[in-house]
Amino acid sequence: MKHGIVIVGSGFAARQLVKNIRKHDAQIPVRMIAADSMDEYNKPDLSHIISLNQRADDLTRQRAGEFAEQFNLTLNANSWVSEINPRERLVKCGDQQWPYDKLVLATGSSALLPPIDGKELMLTLNSQQEYLACESSLREAKRVMILGGGLIGTELAMDFCRAGKQVILVDNASNLLASLIPAEVSSRLQQRLNQMGVELLFNQCLESLNKTPQGINAALSNGRTISVDAVVAAIGLRPNVGLAQHAGLAVNRGIEVNRQLQTSDENIYALGDCAEIDGKVLPFLQPIQFSAMTLAKNLLGAADGLSLPAMLVKVKTPELPLHLAGETQRGDLTWQITAEPQGLIAKGYDEAQQLRAFIVSEAHMKLAFGLLRELQI
Repeated sequence: MKHGIVIVGSGFAARQLVKNIRKHDAQIPVRMIAADSMDEYNKPDLSHIISLNQRADDLTRQRAGEFAEQFNLTLNANSWVSEINPRERLVKCGDQQWPYDKLVLATGSSALLPPIDGKELMLTLNSQQEYLACESSLREAKRVMILGGGLIGTELAMDFCRAGKQVILVDNASNLLASLIPAEVSSRLQQRLNQMGVELLFNQCLESLNKTPQGINAALSNGRTISVDAVVAAIGLRPNVGLAQHAGLAVNRGIEVNRQLQTSDENIYALGDCAEIDGKVLPFLQPIQFSAMTLAKNLLGAADGLSLPAMLVKVKTPELPLHLAGETQRGDLTWQITAEPQGLIAKGYDEAQQLRAFIVSEAHMKLAFGLLRELQI
């Protein structure tokens, strides 16, 4: 390759790709371009940062320059990619441009905000940069409202509570993790959060936010108004597909890719939170790791198809940790649930009595890898 590989993005997916490329080829030119500093940090640590009393800088694991030297890269930090020209195979940043042989979009995702009056008052915690922008507000806040009872919202609710803050969690569903696990299972986690002092408000929508001298007034759909110091949005992520759209690539919810991680342009690939594989966006670490291994080989001339094994999702709620795997969101499964003081085991079976999903908590999490081998995928 004359021009080599250009990667847009510097997050976990991009870094995993670089490490895998260098396992196979130490010399092929690789350039990374990103709008941030390109310093490495561990994104899952954001779920514990308040209770650990950490600053944004405490998350940094490796400076960009060290990473570039270690893996023989050219880095363009703090550079906004303004355009991709697939016909000429160029990536443009303002008045600069770089040619590529193969291009990888690892543009990540952005936190969603609800379409309400006052949404600009909401905070998001989807990156180190976002935490840096709001760390003073969050550290000083005594009363925090979290909008969203999914994975991130639940983890943050427990973390803020462990940090001594008064926490109100609002969700329009009737239970925690409603899109992931059955209500009978999430009730155990809800009970634990209640015991810790988290106020859970289900079947409620946030209608508006208003700044006051005392803080923020949050108006709910049941007519109640709650005064808080900070409001955190945790209602989901939207893949960053703008660059791909403007370049004429096929986009649905994410950037559409085939099993080779290739977009509708044979020389452009997508990886991580921004990529959509078989109609699914998989913003979890394990799928990204497997995808990066496959894509590294394909960029160097292979044509391997991505094959994902059964994988664990870990719910980072230290007071009641959970592991889950399989099609836990399927509505047609029959669940067998054993709840004991030391933990819970829930198994979801299809009509043929095949194990399709499971959830284990606390002391029973050691069973997860054995159940993973039984899982039908």
